[in-house]
Amino acid sequence: MLLSTTPTIEGHTIREYKGVVTGETIIGTNFVKDFFASIRDVVGGRSNSYESTLREAKDTSLKEMSDRAQALGANAIVGIDIDYETVGANGSMLMVATSGTAVVI
Repeated sequence: MLLSTTPTIEGHTIREYKGVVTGETIIGTNFVKDFFASIRDVVGGRSNSYESTLREAKDTSLKEMSDRAQALGANAIVGIDIDYETVGANGSMLMVATSGTAVVI
């Protein structure tokens, strides 16, 4: 499955549009990650635990979207948009939503 944020894929002609596909992932953070992230806020630096959680949520959302496109008979997704939000009480959960157009190239 080819994935692209652009509306076309260079060197390929879109032969058929299958429709909009989405993927959604909501993943919780935990007390330990929150504690260490708060320390990073004070002393500076990157939060590897949050970055890892963010990557996991993004990868899961893209995989879910790809699975939906494949079920439609597509072999690529163009125009991909990735949105990140915090949800839940005190923003304790991370939501990653992806969307794009499933196509046959």
